[in-house]
Amino acid sequence: MKSFLTIALFCLSAIVATAARGERTNIIMFLIDDQNPSSIGAFGGDTYTPNLDRMAAEGMKFTRAYVSSSVCTPSRYTFLTGRFAGNSYSKLYTEDVGGKEMQGLPQFNVALERDNMNVGNVLREAGYTTGFVGKFHLTSKLDFPEFYRGKDKWINIPKDASPGPETSAQFKHNARWMRRYLKTLGFSWAKNVYPENTPKPYSEHNPEWTTVAALEFIEENKDGPFYLHLCSTLLHGPDRSWRRSMDHPLITGEGKVDSLPEVMTPRAELLKTIAEKGFDPDSHVAGEAGIDDSLGAILRKLKELGIDDNTLVVFAPDHGRDGKASVFSHGSCQVPMIMHWPKGIAAGQVCEELVQNIDLVPTFFELGKAEKPKSYRIDGQSLTPLFKNGEAKDWRDHLYLEMGAARATVMKDWSYIAVRHTKEQIAAIKKATPQNLPRAMSYIGRLGIGVRGADRPGFFDEDQLYHLKKDPKEMKNLAYQKAQTSRLKDMRDLMQQDLQVIGRPFGEFILGGNAADPGQIEKQIAIVKQLEIKGKTVTVSKALKRDLGVTDEPTPGNKSKKKAKREARRKARKKAK
Repeated sequence: MKSFLTIALFCLSAIVATAARGERTNIIMFLIDDQNPSSIGAFGGDTYTPNLDRMAAEGMKFTRAYVSSSVCTPSRYTFLTGRFAGNSYSKLYTEDVGGKEMQGLPQFNVALERDNMNVGNVLREAGYTTGFVGKFHLTSKLDFPEFYRGKDKWINIPKDASPGPETSAQFKHNARWMRRYLKTLGFSWAKNVYPENTPKPYSEHNPEWTTVAALEFIEENKDGPFYLHLCSTLLHGPDRSWRRSMDHPLITGEGKVDSLPEVMTPRAELLKTIAEKGFDPDSHVAGEAGIDDSLGAILRKLKELGIDDNTLVVFAPDHGRDGKASVFSHGSCQVPMIMHWPKGIAAGQVCEELVQNIDLVPTFFELGKAEKPKSYRIDGQSLTPLFKNGEAKDWRDHLYLEMGAARATVMKDWSYIAVRHTKEQIAAIKKATPQNLPRAMSYIGRLGIGVRGADRPGFFDEDQLYHLKKDPKEMKNLAYQKAQTSRLKDMRDLMQQDLQVIGRPFGEFILGGNAADPGQIEKQIAIVKQLEIKGKTVTVSKALKRDLGVTDEPTPGNKSKKKAKREARRKARKKAK
């Protein structure tokens, strides 16, 4: 009898535990790379995205969603922690910018910390099975040196490595390395992980490779609760690379494989459908439809398993495409976000409130009934009050954005941007030649993506004010207009409040450390605005060179020609003697 009661009590406790697990919401964070609203039909895009469109129709579309930083690493840090990247305390960040007494410069210099204050670990400790699939981009040798030593250490594969069995083996080694790294960070499970962007010589995108791992995780954990951080490598890179990748189905994050998993629409069939819908299959639509098809496979699996009603699926990109590395709204920090959760969000909802990626982790903690550790810093707030009808009483009236040397305060109608270089940066800017000014003055100190926002006339201005309704592309800087003096002051006051919470110096807003007053590089701002900047190419006009009294900077080719001429003259003199 005693044994019977013991068995009965054990079974009862198992049933109660299973019921408790089933009550909690499954969560999938589907994180995309480099995506504008115009690449989704539900946001007015001229493209083919039937699954995303259906997801929006059956769930909630967020029209004023933002990421806090507009390049991969800091944005992805925030998606995983709920903290601004400027609040990172990883060794990678603190050794790059200094302690709290120095101005922060968040960019490709943050990493997840060793204390595992991240969504994967906290939800795991709360009883969730947590999984990671796809692009990570947050590793750090400084924070986890043990992963870079010994026989199982990370392998640095040269960019000019030749494709073949040896290189594929190295890719496979690094993919397995990433699984161990993520489990050390607190995730229960990890598979088919890209350490960062797809590297050469196997740089083609393969959404099937990430999708098959996601489906495997969902199937294994269908009894829940589970959390899946699913990160696609699309839509990174130029549009043509998305279509070109479709011609290389066997290229994965583990190098070349023998077969393509049959988890999505066959590629040839998808391209045919794109053409039948009236789109050019060789255009940007190929990549956008590929992402959409991956999402469709996930949604179908949830439906097939009967768990779609109690699974929150969040779809969002890490930032926009056109204004990367800036704090503009258009094509930069403002992103398309959609949520689908039949049990908790009624169909057809639209939210126009200001929301941000700092808000997602606290939302997941609330839904997962996870108790946040006392030492865990979160900068966002749960979005659950918005789930009923897209509105909430006393919701925030502004957002704070950060990118390198720039900060922004965004309201529904207005955006204020402050660019404050540090003392060291100002010294370098003053020494820079006109050719090197764009690099020195970009918010993250580099060309290419660092100056994508330079197509906006005010990009280099230390103070910028934009009316987002009248000027959605932020082309007219109103900061220096007398009529906007009062508004500018109000926006600056809001920024100062947010900066005080961050706790690091910034220009004249928060004094100290290497923060510097504005007004020291006005001459350089005037010069840089006269340059032609296209990606990594900077052109200084002859007229500007004449005005500045500068001569052509010798190129490597010119140097070689001059050296050859000098050598010819030397030989001629020697022969004459």
